[in-house]
Amino acid sequence: MKILLSNDDGVHAPGINILAEHLRLGGHQVTIIAPDRDRSGASNSLTLDRPLHPITLSDQAMCLNGTPTDCVHLGLHRLCIEEPDIVLSGINSGANLGDDVLYSGTVAAATEGRFLDRNPIAISLNGVEHFASAARFLVAWLPKLAELRLPKGVLLNINVPDIPFEEIQGVEVTRLGHRARSDNPVEMTNPRGKLCYWISGSGQGQDAGEGTDFYAIEQNKVSITPIQIDMTAYSAQSQVQALVRDEG
Repeated sequence: MKILLSNDDGVHAPGINILAEHLRLGGHQVTIIAPDRDRSGASNSLTLDRPLHPITLSDQAMCLNGTPTDCVHLGLHRLCIEEPDIVLSGINSGANLGDDVLYSGTVAAATEGRFLDRNPIAISLNGVEHFASAARFLVAWLPKLAELRLPKGVLLNINVPDIPFEEIQGVEVTRLGHRARSDNPVEMTNPRGKLCYWISGSGQGQDAGEGTDFYAIEQNKVSITPIQIDMTAYSAQSQVQALVRDEG
């Protein structure tokens, strides 16, 4: 397949380069278009206040002074010589579980590939060591996953335990769990005496029981969660409709 590969950790991050190597060894044509630096937490943001400058690193790789979404958007509309068959994003350093998908640039990059015929895939490692395990999994499963004909606007969010490939205990189709509220931002004073804040890390898994992506990772299994672009809360429509009707 012709693959557009991006991430949010930056074009020089180990995850994206290890995945690209494994995909190419698997016979796929891979074009990397990724941020020129770490853009973790950028979510689906687009850069609208300044121009974007692609830099060619090789015949098969470019970087961009923008967000993960910028990279895929520009790749699909301008930079790719041929339209890719699928957009892949990752391998992210660290998991994207539960509420993480709201902030994740990894998931966002995959999301931007939603208009292609094949549903996009985001893949993350629950750590920073065994990227090859995640790469081997995706290369092995990609032919089957890419042939799924899921509804438009659906993508697959994959999380892989940070263990040797041989120790992975299977694969589970999961739902998103939920994290507890994160700690308050840390208040500090910078060297010039000005008040500043560091955003705290994510909260611990709160809804993390059986069937969730959190639980699968704890069991040393690969988690595959189908997620969707449509954020409509259908279960709340009737209550809001009743309010509007009563007020009318």
